[in-house]
Amino acid sequence: MRIPGRPAAALASAAALAALCGCTVQPTDADGKRGLPVHVQLPSGRSTQPGRTAPGTPATPASGILWSRGDSGPGVRELQARLRQVEWLFDGPTGSYDDLTERAVKGFQGKRGLPPTGETDAVTWRRLLAMTRPPGKWELYLMGGQPAAAPDPRCLTGRVLCISKTSRTLRWMVGGRTLSTVAVRFGTQYSPTREGVFHIYWKSRHHVSTLYDSPMPYAMFFSGGQAVHFSYDFAARGYAGGSHGCVNVRDEAAIAALFAQARIGDKVVVYR
Repeated sequence: MRIPGRPAAALASAAALAALCGCTVQPTDADGKRGLPVHVQLPSGRSTQPGRTAPGTPATPASGILWSRGDSGPGVRELQARLRQVEWLFDGPTGSYDDLTERAVKGFQGKRGLPPTGETDAVTWRRLLAMTRPPGKWELYLMGGQPAAAPDPRCLTGRVLCISKTSRTLRWMVGGRTLSTVAVRFGTQYSPTREGVFHIYWKSRHHVSTLYDSPMPYAMFFSGGQAVHFSYDFAARGYAGGSHGCVNVRDEAAIAALFAQARIGDKVVVYR
């Protein structure tokens, strides 16, 4: 993995090539001058106008909370897509109201002078609707958090880490059967993750990059200095950044289980 500006000699050791991006993107947005609409239609037909609801659809909850941590569904997915538009969320949309979504909502509320509860109530939702546009299918499903892409034909035999760049997912497959699936992140345009068929040639449970002084727990190297490994940055900031070519995993429990099962020589397929 060649890094611009680094001499070739510095790239000779596979153990020295590592993988966390340090690009920090600060959440920024502006309220603009638009006033809030008196009546706003909610997903699933719910209405913020008191006493009026589309026929056959549930009314706004009496508590005023539309979604909170632990909820899931298309409404949460739309909320996440709109939070992405104003750069308060960089992950997903996943359709699950997780800790990152709660943190994004809390930040959005605090910026607008609303109680920073992290729960999406009708007032928060109306403010967000006034600042964003209806998300299209690409924004709702193809920016990460979507179902895993169909396995590449090269993944259908043997023991394989089957990694799709399109769906940003890694399937752990044995004999053509998917045993587990995790979300992943890749390198940037200046240090892209290589595509093709590789094999795990080295595993390092507590690896630390000597080039970037970055921890790379559960590293499974497959091409030069590129490895599949847990990323603290990915876990904290989602898709706000990228790696130096490695395949980042954000679920530590999942990568720990995968690290225990994968063996030296297992196939790694990276494809579009």
